[in-house]
Amino acid sequence: MRPERERLIHSLFDEYIEMYASRDDRLTARFSEDFSGYTGGGDFLVKDRDEWMRITRQDFAQVSGRIRIEMLDLSMQDVSDDVVVVTAFFHIHLPILDHILSRETARLVLIFRRESEDWMIVHSGISIPYHMVGDGEVYPIKGLHERNRELETLVEERTRALEDANDMLEELSYTDGLTGIANRRNFDRMLAQEWNRGQRAGTSLALVLLDVDHFKHFNDNYGHLAGDGCLRALARALEQAGRRAGELPARYGGEEFVVLLPDAGLDGALETARRIQKDVWSLALPHAETSPGIVTVSLGVASVVPSRQHIPEELVRQADAALYRAKQSGRNCLQTAAD
Repeated sequence: MRPERERLIHSLFDEYIEMYASRDDRLTARFSEDFSGYTGGGDFLVKDRDEWMRITRQDFAQVSGRIRIEMLDLSMQDVSDDVVVVTAFFHIHLPILDHILSRETARLVLIFRRESEDWMIVHSGISIPYHMVGDGEVYPIKGLHERNRELETLVEERTRALEDANDMLEELSYTDGLTGIANRRNFDRMLAQEWNRGQRAGTSLALVLLDVDHFKHFNDNYGHLAGDGCLRALARALEQAGRRAGELPARYGGEEFVVLLPDAGLDGALETARRIQKDVWSLALPHAETSPGIVTVSLGVASVVPSRQHIPEELVRQADAALYRAKQSGRNCLQTAAD
């Protein structure tokens, strides 16, 4: 194709697209008296110039704001001195929230014919692969709004479901699978959090660390299923023993449990430890390897005022040392870090 003809065809098409995108009614004056065409957005055909002018003005009235044409491909044919053809593929971006039509590929075929000194449009055929055009519509605006509402509702539902799933996963990640109370990961997180809070406020932070006495012998005598039941019963007792807001009972590992006590001094922690000891006795779980003949626990208690000179693990170390002394003292007793 000669360069001058290519420039001509391109200028004719650009003029058409600009008037169409800007909703310029002067476009209707470019239709030939001998016009024919079709639109593929609905179920109707355009048979003459007057009908196409009506459809075009209906289009401009329905979507009055400027639209954006995202060109994908353009094919030009120089049929004769007086006839040229343009086929274009593009996305239509309407001035509304649109998650559907803007992703569809529209096809436009324009035939220009020179009549006297002017190039007129003798044919226009546009196909949009979207069939939800209602009465009195050129673009499926009603369908788009309805579909957008459906999508927004679906997104909201999926978002809520995802949030619920994430909350559940987070809860599971902080929960001991056997006993249902907080796990070691949760305890470590809360210890760091309460340590920082106590450091800012200058308040005490206490810890009760306990261990089931002769638990290996319990498993050997009664079986691992009974051992699991023992640990679950102990976890329930720890939950029931907690009476202060913020107390966190957790499984520390194996047969070891821990209770974190924010804003608690040594006296308060000792009170909680004695209550736990009595509640475990009240379970009266048979254990032939202990002198009382029931499951008992050894407990270590510690309390500190968090400071920058120490780390949270210092509180655990003190409680663990007290627990060790309780075991060395014959078990089924409690010791404090101050002892």
